[in-house]
Amino acid sequence: MKIPKAIQNLIESFERLPGIGPKTAQRLTFYLLHVPQHELDSFAQSLWNLKKNTVLCSACFTIGESNPCEICADPARDATTICVVEQPLDVLALEKSKNYNGLYHVLHGRIDPLNNIGPDEIYIGQLIDRITNHQSQITEVILATNPTMEGEATAMYIAKQLEASSFVLQSRTSEDKQNSKLKVTRIGRGLPTGADLEYADELTLQRAMEGRSEYGT
Repeated sequence: MKIPKAIQNLIESFERLPGIGPKTAQRLTFYLLHVPQHELDSFAQSLWNLKKNTVLCSACFTIGESNPCEICADPARDATTICVVEQPLDVLALEKSKNYNGLYHVLHGRIDPLNNIGPDEIYIGQLIDRITNHQSQITEVILATNPTMEGEATAMYIAKQLEASSFVLQSRTSEDKQNSKLKVTRIGRGLPTGADLEYADELTLQRAMEGRSEYGT
């Protein structure tokens, strides 16, 4: 039996999505055949508007409806703290925890040599530039990349870049610790190794934020 071209095209489109295999793509396609046409039209319109009605924030690189995004434009946010996350979904997860009132920086990925993703493929350089331009204003950078091997490697790379840029003053004696210009912290307890922020519950994220510690200590 030859599958109609319209069905085959949609199956192949679904297969391009992450986590969707051939059988799931087929089930989704044949399910949509039974959906009323007006719902399909609404679904198609949502897809059509997805990129047309969203923009990348030029400050933090999250996805929003305006540039700068709603968070960056909010004067009530704590502009002295930047929380570095891997994906825009991580911003939504942390916002739901209602335990963080600073700004964000979205990397749109993580360093992953096995998949040919290096520092230049994500927004690390922009983070360093952002801190450079606001050196006197920013007092803390929270590294909230996921507690995976790649996430830890990304956090370590960023910390070293900040140190190399002379924004983190390494204390040579215990008496000098309070003189550090910029504090770099790592999201703390609450997140198990290998977990992703976007799947964590609000209480876990709250505890992770509260338990952050200075990076490298």
